[in-house]
Amino acid sequence: MFTRFINWADAQQESRLLWLALALGGFGCVLTPLSILLIVAFTGMNLFLFMATLFAMAISLIVNLAALPTKITIPIFFLSVLIDVMVIVAALSISIQ
Repeated sequence: MFTRFINWADAQQESRLLWLALALGGFGCVLTPLSILLIVAFTGMNLFLFMATLFAMAISLIVNLAALPTKITIPIFFLSVLIDVMVIVAALSISIQ
């Protein structure tokens, strides 16, 4: 299954600019600020969650600005989104306690 995913990501090389726009525009301008807003609103500024969100954005930004192939950038992008979703769930669970 992982090999199929990597082969699919490698085949997306033609749509490289689309993935770049999605990572920088969608992730950098929507998901990261939303995550930071939820961290501040729900936890009163938890530094660990804040740094995890910035780390997720940084790894996505670095691999895209380095112009690496899509077989690397797409899995890193999905990992970054997963980290942000886990941060949001952690912030929600902290606020419930």
